[in-house]
This record gives sequence, structure tokens and C-alpha cells, in this order.
Amino acid sequence: MPKRIIYWFRNDLRLHDNEGLNRALESADEILPVFVIDPRWFGRHPVLGFHKTGIYRAAFLLESLADLRQSLRSRGGELIIRTGNPAMILSELAEELDAEAIYASKEVTQEETDLESTLSKRLKPMNIDLELFWMSTLYHVRDLPFSIVKLPDVFTVFRKQVEERATVRETWPVPDQMHFVKGIDAGEIPSLTELGFENAAVIDPRAAIQFKGGETAALARLKHYLWDTDSLKVYKETRNGLLGEDFSSKFSAWLSLGCLSPRWIYDEVCRYEDERVRNDSTYWLTFELIWRDYFRFVALKYGTRLFKPAGIKYEMHKKWIQDKALFMKWVDGETGIPFIDANMRELKQTGFMSNRGRQNVGSFLVKDLGIDWTWGAAWFESMLTDYDVCSNWGNWNYVAGVGNDPREDRYFNIYSQATRYDEQGAYVKHWLPELKRVPARKVHLVSNLNPQEQETFGVSIGRDYPSPVINPNKWIKK
Repeated sequence: MPKRIIYWFRNDLRLHDNEGLNRALESADEILPVFVIDPRWFGRHPVLGFHKTGIYRAAFLLESLADLRQSLRSRGGELIIRTGNPAMILSELAEELDAEAIYASKEVTQEETDLESTLSKRLKPMNIDLELFWMSTLYHVRDLPFSIVKLPDVFTVFRKQVEERATVRETWPVPDQMHFVKGIDAGEIPSLTELGFENAAVIDPRAAIQFKGGETAALARLKHYLWDTDSLKVYKETRNGLLGEDFSSKFSAWLSLGCLSPRWIYDEVCRYEDERVRNDSTYWLTFELIWRDYFRFVALKYGTRLFKPAGIKYEMHKKWIQDKALFMKWVDGETGIPFIDANMRELKQTGFMSNRGRQNVGSFLVKDLGIDWTWGAAWFESMLTDYDVCSNWGNWNYVAGVGNDPREDRYFNIYSQATRYDEQGAYVKHWLPELKRVPARKVHLVSNLNPQEQETFGVSIGRDYPSPVINPNKWIKK
């Protein structure tokens, strides 16, 4: 009987720099690549009712699976797709194949680690191993210059220590030869309808980028951003942009599902620095990858505290309101604050929002409206194509003042942010066409227009565009 290993794809939907896959190929005569779609991913929020995984993220996942399946087929193999409880399906497959082991990437947050434990318990009586490989970060967890319990609570301290005392491991090549278990029913990639969505995932044509899932698109984007357009050399200057495809790398969606490896990006940045230019911008992309690492290590250190209103700081004195009607105005981009509404409408209609936008809408929700930040984090989880559990919940902890921010009570003045990053109002007008005739100097405080100005600029506050849910003039006084 040939030695068989099941390779369980999770958030590592790629062939490049995939240690777990390479180790499986080294250890087995035949491998069986499997992906299990868990229906629980598409359940609904118990209070707010929206899908845990929304339509844009679901569509991106299905595209990524189709691309991975095609890559494996081109090498004589197949990606086995199943839908159901992963622990049950994988343990049954392992028993049926008389597999030696299941190999997979290691995850860090509760739902994923609970699943690893459940699967391991089901495999134990069958004497089948579960081997997990750390593959999601730039720096390997074992190479950190401290144990996870001693992870610094300030990012800058963490960054300096890893830059001085840790090295990035070499990437794994795309496997040359792959021997697959034959004769297993491949299974169909489900449609969005089968996952519980009524409509197709139609992205607004005004979107900054039309994301397409999969390793092929990920590597094409990497090539485009670094080598075809030289956008990397000005990344630090443009990264706070709001409109357009290339103001930021947009790698995050592919990183989130592991269609793109952070170490692969790092290697390409190093090559770019050798062959083109080395400057603050080239460093800054690596800096952002280190931030991404940090949130994953924070999740590993603090566990379920990441998801609770008190946050990793255990701030029990902070009280949040749960006003569903007010929250839905934020969700729908109907707060009457143009900079907030433009960003929220972009998210709802495209599954994407800039980093600058995320910080502002997050701060507005928790600091100006006082609404439970976990609701905001859950909405982002549903809507963002590039949702990453550690980065999303870590950033929301940070914005809510219950996370790793060394500055007490950080607050965003939305008006000053809007006039700084959208001085001419181009972004606001892009997503709020009802304000297109309002002059740039007035558009960010549109609620201050008098009746004559409203008539002149073709907008009636309270009818064409909502009245503000708070008084925005407080930002001028500040």
C-alpha cells in the first residue's frame, strides 16, 4: 500500500512557498489535496443578521479555489472539494484512504484551533497524525527573539527586535513533481446560490480595483505593482490615497487566503531594491508586512480576548451602546458625514476600503457614536474581500482603545482628516454623486449649507442627503 497523506488546504491557497504541501510531497508516495467548505462560515450574525462571510469574500474564495484546482489539474492532480464539518469529512477521508497523516497550515484563532483539536481527537484512535505548519507570516513564530507570552505590547518595540534579531526564512519553490491519489470524486465548487446568497457578487464599476481570487491573479498583481508600473518606489507617499488602483499594493486580499505568500513578496521587494531602487517606500511595504505579522502574534498571545468588548487590554470600564438603528446608518453610509458615508458606501458596493478610510470610519463608530466596536469588526468581517481575522480584530481593538495602541484615547478628527486626504472632495463626490455640485471647500461640512446654497448646489439636506447624526462643527472647534 503506498504511503498516503491528505493535504488539507486552509488559508494557504497556493503552490508557491507552501511548506506544508512540500513536506507532504517529501513524506508520501501519494497526496490528496482537499479543501472543505464549512457552512458555518456563511451563518448569520446572531444580533445583526448579516452573513458572517459576505458575498464579496465568498466570491473571492470560490475564484481562488477554482484557480488552485486548475493549477493542480495542470500537474495531473485534483483539488477535492467537500462541504460540511471539516473534522468529520477529513477524518472519514483519512480512514477511507488508509492515510498516514493529514498535513495543513497552522492557524491561531479560536474557531480554527478548536477545529484542529477536534480533528486531532478524531484521528488519534485511527493512529493518524495531524501535522501543522506555520506558514502565514513573514517571520516564523519559532524565529522570534522572545516567547509569545513575552511578545511586546507596543508594535515599535516588536518591530525593532525582530528586525535586529530575526531573519526571514527562505521561500519554498513550487513543487516540480506531484503524485496524487487517483479515483476520488473531485466534488463541485459550489455556487454562491448554494452558499445561501440570492444574487451574484456584482462589484460597482467605480471600485478602486476589481479583485479576482487565486494565486494566478495574486502573482500577476505582484508583478504589476512592482515591475510593470514601478508603483512600489512611491508607495510611502501614495499609500494613504483613496481613489485608483495603484495608490497602495492591494495585496491584502490575496494574503488573506494565502494565495500570496508574505515571504514571496519580501523576496520580490529585495530583488526590486537590488535591481531598481531602495528607498523609504520599498522598506515601508515590508514594514506593513511586519504589522500583519504582529497582529497574528497578538492573537496567539491573547486568544479569545481579541474578540471581546473589553479587548486585549481587558478594559472593563468602557461601556458601548448597541443602537441597531444608528449602527445601520453607519453601515449604509447614511450618517450625514460625507467622508464617513463615502467610505461606507464604497465598502458596501465593492468589498474594499482604503486603510485611511478604515481608521476613520472605525474611530467615528466607536469614539463619536459610542457603538460597540465588535459590531463594526463583525461588519468588516462580513464585507471585506481582504478580511484577515487577526488584522481585522487587532485593528479594531486598536481603534477602540482596548488594544495595542501606546497612545491613550487616540481620536480622529474626521473633518481635518477629510480635508487633508480628500482636499478637493473628489473621493466624496465619487461615492456620493448627490454632492457633485457642492464646492470642495463646503462639501465636507455639507450640513452647514444654508437653504439658498442648497438650492444653488442642487442638494436638499434631509432629503437628497441625510442630516448628520452628530454635530460635525465640533471638529472645527477642535
